[in-house]
Amino acid sequence: MKAIVIAGTHSGCGKTTVSLGLMAALTRRGLRVAPFKVGPDFIDPGHHARITERPSRNLDGWMLSREYNLDAFRKSCVDADVAVVEGVMGLYDGIDGKTENGSTAQMAKWLGLPVLLVVDARSMARSAAALIQGFENFDPTLSFAGVMFNQLGSPRHLGFLREALEGAVRMPCLGGMLREEAIAMPERHLGLVTREEHHLDDKAVGRLADRIEEAIDIDRLMMGMPETADPEGKAPAPWTPPANPVRLGVARDPAFCFYYPDNLERLEGGGAQLVFFSPIRDAAPPPDLDGIYIGGGYPELFAGPLAANESMRRHIREHSLAGMPIYAECGGFMYLCSELQDQPGRSYPMAGCFPCKTRMLPRLKALGYREVRLTRRTIIGEKGAAIRGHEFHYSEMAEAPAAAEAVYRIAGRDGIQKTMEGYTLHRTLGSYIHLHFGSAPQAAAAFVASCRAYRTERTRNA
Repeated sequence: MKAIVIAGTHSGCGKTTVSLGLMAALTRRGLRVAPFKVGPDFIDPGHHARITERPSRNLDGWMLSREYNLDAFRKSCVDADVAVVEGVMGLYDGIDGKTENGSTAQMAKWLGLPVLLVVDARSMARSAAALIQGFENFDPTLSFAGVMFNQLGSPRHLGFLREALEGAVRMPCLGGMLREEAIAMPERHLGLVTREEHHLDDKAVGRLADRIEEAIDIDRLMMGMPETADPEGKAPAPWTPPANPVRLGVARDPAFCFYYPDNLERLEGGGAQLVFFSPIRDAAPPPDLDGIYIGGGYPELFAGPLAANESMRRHIREHSLAGMPIYAECGGFMYLCSELQDQPGRSYPMAGCFPCKTRMLPRLKALGYREVRLTRRTIIGEKGAAIRGHEFHYSEMAEAPAAAEAVYRIAGRDGIQKTMEGYTLHRTLGSYIHLHFGSAPQAAAAFVASCRAYRTERTRNA
């Protein structure tokens, strides 16, 4: 197997387009491509999975341990011919300005993979050589497969850039992509538009593959990749789910589509049968559930249909009042509150499990890594349990939910205690933070155990 990391000089330089195009081109050649994304992003992995028809796994140097990342990489590369790892932000950007922690560079070194550097060449010629020379020499322990340019004005522009690199840098120039709005991915306030809304059809995928084939020498790139990509690390032990699994309803539709594959797999491995449903389209959750998981997404864009589905909202609220374990993150948490107010000020009724309102803001409210420490026993763990995750949203609570207890003591990536968050009422737990269960395997097991205990109660009282 061969593997490569696609990294950029900065956010917005085009590494997602290059990554998607390379995945599409390699898949079209008949290769089995294992996709990955560095960092906590949900949206890019969805597009990866559409193109490669394989789950795209997040690799993260802050939320997850080195060993976990290596094991996850190995597990996902089973039966693959090539792995493509899309980086995050700029190559050396991480959780602070002093270390490589959380950066694409750190992950490339952990995995032992070379980097294809993507450079936005707009309004740039000879200065590109100085820029690339700096990236090349900043960390001598990092390996580069080459550089490619994006946003070229013309083939002549690429010629100038090639001339500038001659004798100035060691990494080869593998080509460049002309500026073309037709292949740009649409964006909104949380990043790219999701796979559920902007579905890449076969024609669009083929166009991406064509552009990459025209832009860079893929054969040369493949020759520059290591013959094997077998990182050190212990392969995950096989897991046999227990008999008689609990039924866990998972909300999945265009409004709620932010889930780490690891979270769902750990729940399944812990003994949960995942049953997917849509709060937009379905009249009620699936029957005979023992718990519900509502991930993040864009409920504000679908507030009208969510509000109009009064039957679903009523059933969710009744399940919460009955003591069913319900876990919700960010957009899912907003749905469990009583009301959602969009930016123009229109209000929409939501499920009402938490008696409070959320409102959209014109600016970013919170962004960054978070470590959660539980202040008491909850449906996802015992008091004192620590779980890492990420927060990114443009909304806020208008007030703390009355009668609900805050059970998350939050610290940022610097370890400084910030505030209390994470609200629980009955057995419903909601928060703005997306938790990665790989950072604390007991969280998935605890959630499944909570569902099993509820099923026992429900059966006894039936």
